[in-house]
Amino acid sequence: MGKPDLELVARLEEKAVDIRKQLIEMTYAIGHAHLGGSLSLCDVAVALYYHFLRFDPQNPKDPDRDRLILSKGHCGCLFYNIFADLGMYTKEELYNGYNRIGGRFGQHPNRKYIEGFEASTGSLGHGLSLAVGFAFSGRMDRANWRVYCITGDGELNEGSNWEAIMFAGHHRFGNLVAIVDRNKIQGNGWTEETVRLEPLADKWEAFGWDVINVEDGNDMEQIVDVLGSLPPVDPVTPRRPICIILNTVKGKGVAFMENEPKWHAGGLSAEKKDECLRLIEQSRKVRR
Repeated sequence: MGKPDLELVARLEEKAVDIRKQLIEMTYAIGHAHLGGSLSLCDVAVALYYHFLRFDPQNPKDPDRDRLILSKGHCGCLFYNIFADLGMYTKEELYNGYNRIGGRFGQHPNRKYIEGFEASTGSLGHGLSLAVGFAFSGRMDRANWRVYCITGDGELNEGSNWEAIMFAGHHRFGNLVAIVDRNKIQGNGWTEETVRLEPLADKWEAFGWDVINVEDGNDMEQIVDVLGSLPPVDPVTPRRPICIILNTVKGKGVAFMENEPKWHAGGLSAEKKDECLRLIEQSRKVRR
């Protein structure tokens, strides 16, 4: 890995601040969202959709696109805001249709209603199995696209994940990249108190994956370095799949939410909304 393009890093950092603020505005407007994990995931999601992912918001069904499976579907609200920012629909449509009867924006995304989502996710632990199926299909078709799957760390409690990890390692799907949002908190508390995951990297490696451990998964420079260093997609030659473990902070960008399990999901008062926006704006970096 080399020195990343700092102009690119700065552009993505700016966008991540904007998306975090949009996420706060949406949560206030609609009353409830899964904020904690969306904030921890924001930086890598921005890096993917605004630079690294082969994805055209004007042509989201392009057969040559990269495929991204959001296994932690409860963080769909983050992706709704990214897609709105990319011009796929308006904020007003999102606000008026979120989690309402007749609306198409559920707390968990439904691919039949919203373009850009490859799978309807919400029941945790299934996304990686779907991604493995996509990778298998890509190999059979000799397709030159990559499959990404974003999982939460808490959902790795689910046994179906480990079946998928074992299967992908055995078949050496080199077109598959799993990204673990390792914020160490799940819906009912700290992951290591619920079901211990460590040594997490060793487990993936034992199942036949190459593992990249990102020390600060909210640092855009480190994210750009890792994503920019992924090997080219080779649909034919078997190669170990890649797992990127992002050590993130739940609630990143809002000091009173950071590392607080109670902010896994919830709503915001007007006062809390204003405080969130102020804190996020203060996190904006000045690069010279």
